[in-house]
Amino acid sequence: MHMPAGKFTNGLIIANVLIYLVIWIFGWEQQALLRGGMFPVRLSGEVPELAAYGWLVPAWLTPLSAAFLHSGLLHLGFNMLMLLFCGRFVEQAIGPGLMAVLYLVGAYAAAIAQYAVDSSSMIPMVGASGAISAILGAYALLFARNRVDAVGPIPGHVVRIVWLTLAWIAIQLMIGVATSGNLQGIAIFAHIGGFVAGLLLTRPLLGWRFRGA
Repeated sequence: MHMPAGKFTNGLIIANVLIYLVIWIFGWEQQALLRGGMFPVRLSGEVPELAAYGWLVPAWLTPLSAAFLHSGLLHLGFNMLMLLFCGRFVEQAIGPGLMAVLYLVGAYAAAIAQYAVDSSSMIPMVGASGAISAILGAYALLFARNRVDAVGPIPGHVVRIVWLTLAWIAIQLMIGVATSGNLQGIAIFAHIGGFVAGLLLTRPLLGWRFRGA
């Protein structure tokens, strides 16, 4: 299968890699985590323990800043691989501008989902996984080959969204159990939030791109 060009996708990958390299070269890993990570508790108000470090990325911007921070080379590599193989196809379908919207909304949907589950958490969330989950949701909806029939009054495309969401939730739960024996080792609900956002946005974004065509 031919791989589309995907200028925006390529730009995202380059930006993530460059940011990781600069942080690694200068040994800023801890500073980047503390200042730019998405701490759910910060979305509820000021946190004295973090305020002691001085300047921090504003709380409302941390869902975006955290999406460009990674905890290690393996973390970065896996995320960029998923973005490379799925992002270009989604970008070809909806265009680079709307791809940026999808990525941004995915990052915030992931943060909101993680906050909703544990708003008092002091564990920082970093990585592009939530935003990429939105792209994976769009990819699954756009390129799934199986036809889904309506269930009573529920349209087929809605049934597909529900099934894909349930499947993604099951996969994330299994990953959490397999990696740490519980759901604390990975931002499971952030991934789910991003994926659902991708599913819900795909049709409106397609309609927006091709309106009047």
